[in-house]
Amino acid sequence: MRKLSVSTLVSLDGIIQDPGGFGETEYGGWANTYFTDYAQAQALRHLQASDYFLIGRRTYELLNQAWGGIKDGAYLQRMNEIRKLVASTTLTGPLEWNATVIAGDVGTAVATLKQESGGDIEVYGSATLVQTLMRHDLIDEYRVAVHPIILGHGTRLFPQSGGSATLELASARTLDSGVVNLTYVRPGRG
Repeated sequence: MRKLSVSTLVSLDGIIQDPGGFGETEYGGWANTYFTDYAQAQALRHLQASDYFLIGRRTYELLNQAWGGIKDGAYLQRMNEIRKLVASTTLTGPLEWNATVIAGDVGTAVATLKQESGGDIEVYGSATLVQTLMRHDLIDEYRVAVHPIILGHGTRLFPQSGGSATLELASARTLDSGVVNLTYVRPGRG
């Protein structure tokens, strides 16, 4: 059975929008100065353990535009190689960047994929997708990198109208950059 992990960069006030500076907001790139060698190695390790990279349409479009075809370094090489599944009701047909649109109900498709043997499923960003996965109780692990910055506005990982979940702290590590890496798991799934 595959494990589904959500990995996200978040400001102290809960914003996940445009941490890499892909042109989505005027304050985009807020996490770049914190993306140390250690953070990059962790991200690469998670991608290498995964067979699938699951993202929403908007995240797919932003990352494909920024990283599609770039293979500078092990992280971007793996990012370009990994099979991507895109949750979208508007995209159709074959996609660029080794990506496929999930046909039909996302919850059902991901639940079926999780039952197969193989590597994990990694999710970045995609607040709407994360809420869908939460409603279907499909997320096994939340990896939240809390950054020492307050943005004041933007897309939040957990909106006020979102779902709820009871979690157990699996690990906490404070990095030299001031980022705190928190890993939470669903009880019984750690």
